[in-house]
Amino acid sequence: MNTIVERFKKIQSDIISLNPRKPVNIIAVSKTFDLDHIKPLIDHGHLHFGENKVQEAKSKWSAIKKDNQNLKLHMIGKLQSNKAKDAVKLFDYIHSLDNQKLADFLAKSQNNLNKKLEYFIQVNIGNETQKSGIPVNQLDAFYNYCMNEINLKIIGLMVIPPIDQDANKYFKSLYELSKSLALESMSMGMSADYKDAIKHGSTFIRVGSSIFGSRS
Repeated sequence: MNTIVERFKKIQSDIISLNPRKPVNIIAVSKTFDLDHIKPLIDHGHLHFGENKVQEAKSKWSAIKKDNQNLKLHMIGKLQSNKAKDAVKLFDYIHSLDNQKLADFLAKSQNNLNKKLEYFIQVNIGNETQKSGIPVNQLDAFYNYCMNEINLKIIGLMVIPPIDQDANKYFKSLYELSKSLALESMSMGMSADYKDAIKHGSTFIRVGSSIFGSRS
């Protein structure tokens, strides 16, 4: 069996052993890897893949998504408003919705293309100046704006915890925020901390190097 598929199955068995409250979706983060490297996992039947640059995703996935309608592509990187239209064309989920200008561009693009995506609001729980995300004190207003005024389908919240701290407290905080908005999904946990994220209720984990190996 292919090494990538073996690693993927190991993550699946880790998830089963944690006995999560809700089903957990593995987003195989394929950014920087070419299609030949990713293909064994596609052939294995896995459907959820993550990219963080629109241009790279476009050249890599446009053709294969036409052939395989079941593939789901997740935008997990910072998204600029001027790339919103291209992102709506290609992606099924956006995990990095983090400001009103972007939300407006996405809503307009969706309407023009007659396509409905699913969104996660990225929350800057650690209040890190260098990191994207809606500050916690603005979350309720932003959520209401997206849902009720521009009709975006918000399914959950997303967090990237500060690198040098215990991720658990941030996962716990996101769980509480998620509960307060009665949201069903959470996008949290990466290769190093996905088990902790699942213990705090994550339903989408973004795993790259543990599946595809280290990036050059």
